[in-house]
Amino acid sequence: MATIKAEPFDFPVRSSEIALIVIDMQRDFAEPGGFGASLGNDVSRITKIIPDVKRLIEGFRAAGRPVIHTMECHRPDLSDLPPAKRDRGTPALRIGDEGPMGRILIAGEAGTAILPELAPIEGEMVIEKPGKGAFYATELGAILKEKGITQLVFAGVTTEVCVQTTMREANDRGYECLLCEEATESYFPQFKAAAIEMIRAQGAIVGWTAHINDILEGVAHA
Repeated sequence: MATIKAEPFDFPVRSSEIALIVIDMQRDFAEPGGFGASLGNDVSRITKIIPDVKRLIEGFRAAGRPVIHTMECHRPDLSDLPPAKRDRGTPALRIGDEGPMGRILIAGEAGTAILPELAPIEGEMVIEKPGKGAFYATELGAILKEKGITQLVFAGVTTEVCVQTTMREANDRGYECLLCEEATESYFPQFKAAAIEMIRAQGAIVGWTAHINDILEGVAHA
């Protein structure tokens, strides 16, 4: 069996059962005028990982393995947006408000779209999720079961929120989870570092972490 060099120990690859999930690489989180910026964050921290996320996507495509994209967004009528989520904090723009790229995190708006450099190609699944985790109120679990997927490699943003939440959801459902360290990011470097430590602590209690070159090599030769 092929393996990927990882922490806290090598990740065993089942080539027909592995897929890549790219979490929320959207304009609203990565560009000025979007939701991330409205919270006062430095969005350049997100854009810097675009080349590595793209390399990872292209590697999975070349290996013939599924690539699944997620987008955090809500219905235009906000019926799937709890007030506790919309009203929290003091952002310059709240979810549903009109911003420079359309209504913030609303399905179909320009800002909600995945960054063009990482856009899905024909046949790739796109999961629209109203929560931080990609399994909540979505068809993701059914899709993975149908495809026979048992192993998930993760990329995207932010490491400590939507990425880690989805990894924990997947872990509880029995999936083996591997995070690509270069292809994920947080607005806060200390939060990314802490999330990586938590994920792989105590014998990969949530999952493994690995570097992009090792992941690409492992998937290519699996």
